[in-house]
Amino acid sequence: MKALFIGGTGTISSGISKRAVELGWDLWLLNRGFRKDRVVPGATVLAADINSDESALADQIRGMNFDVVVDFIAFVPGQLERDVRLFSGKTRQFIFISSASAYQTPPDNFLITEQTPLDNPLWEYSRNKIACEEYLMGQFRERGFPGTIVRPSHTYDDRYLPVAVHGKKGGWQVVDRIIRGKPVLIHGDGTSLWTLTHSEDFAKAFCGIMGNRAAIGEIYQITGDESLSWNRIYDCIGEALGKPVLKYHVTTDFLSACDPEYTGTLAGDKAHSVVFDNTKLKALVPDFRASIPFSEGAARCVRYLQNTPAAQIPDPEFEQFCDRVIKAQESAKDAFFTSITR
Repeated sequence: MKALFIGGTGTISSGISKRAVELGWDLWLLNRGFRKDRVVPGATVLAADINSDESALADQIRGMNFDVVVDFIAFVPGQLERDVRLFSGKTRQFIFISSASAYQTPPDNFLITEQTPLDNPLWEYSRNKIACEEYLMGQFRERGFPGTIVRPSHTYDDRYLPVAVHGKKGGWQVVDRIIRGKPVLIHGDGTSLWTLTHSEDFAKAFCGIMGNRAAIGEIYQITGDESLSWNRIYDCIGEALGKPVLKYHVTTDFLSACDPEYTGTLAGDKAHSVVFDNTKLKALVPDFRASIPFSEGAARCVRYLQNTPAAQIPDPEFEQFCDRVIKAQESAKDAFFTSITR
């Protein structure tokens, strides 16, 4: 199988790239070439910026055809319109990576299937993904463009520790606070359920979709089957560190008021309990089983962070944010109890 990945070096795509090469596929990666350390040995790199010069790229791939093209870095419909122009007649299957955050938010039902309505008024990222899906399915219906849509939920790899409340520089500052015995922020009361999927498990399912004619014109969500509370997710991280986690619970509304960025990532995504029904996926890829529980995944992530000083990126802005939020909530409690004892 000859496959072209647009991107191919990210959290989700790196695992798929590795598995595709292991399966003996002829893998091509189209990217800017800035993350050479994440290029899987055995893959061929087409160094180009697909977002800057479409005509130059069209010349570069002239005469080339693929069994599968996957775009991992399309976020708005205009990018998919470009993909359709570039790859019509050049691929037997085109896969768009959407997002489970496109599902109805807040959900009417905690159990999510591919038939769950798409509607997220709280996050522009998700609304753009919905618009991308609508465009691609329209191209399939109207002109037979061989599109397949995949909706990941929260997928991570060993280099990316998944936490809910973090700053712009990633999750290390959360880990550092746990190590130093400082409280970490958890939205709500920490009991909402969440699904984390390791990229190696994701890749097993995804490669079963690639090149599968039955997947043309279809939509599949890919997640693990393990649903954990956020309290338990943070405990797994603490267990991997050998440290207790001092959890400090704050409402999503308050966090979003303190930093509007959390309106999308929390109120529009992680704040709600969701459990994914992967029946449709497993009917197509019957041998798929997610085999990496988060207890193991967290240990792998922590090991990577501890062994990679370059990944230990301080985030003083987020450190101050955590301390200010905690101080504000504690001050509010003190003020309340003072008012009722007067």
